[in-house]
Amino acid sequence: MHRRELLTATAALASMAAVAGCLGSDENDSGRLDLTVRNDGDAPVDVDVVVRDDDGTTYEETTDRVDAGVARAFEVTVGATGRHEVVVSGGDWEGRLAWDTGVCATYAGTVAVDADNVSVAGECLDPQ
Repeated sequence: MHRRELLTATAALASMAAVAGCLGSDENDSGRLDLTVRNDGDAPVDVDVVVRDDDGTTYEETTDRVDAGVARAFEVTVGATGRHEVVVSGGDWEGRLAWDTGVCATYAGTVAVDADNVSVAGECLDPQ
């Protein structure tokens, strides 16, 4: 009789632990930026991409060449809370986007550049 009670209690504890583990794994411990840099111009452009938070933590700092008529994708993991900013710049141009990962876990941004213009657009893909 005691053995059956012990097995039942052990099974119940194991089930509770499994459920707690599953619930805990859904917690978002980071945010994400899905960035597209698009070159709508007629010549290649060198771009600098910097992603930082308000505390000065740098999550990404890279330079890349984007050929004419090509788009380059960047995926950056950032902190789970707070304001984050991405700055995409080239020779004499700059595009900026900012979002709060406490409000938006996954943010999509696009920076498009040509010889005369820089345009930026962003949207929240995963609201919190």
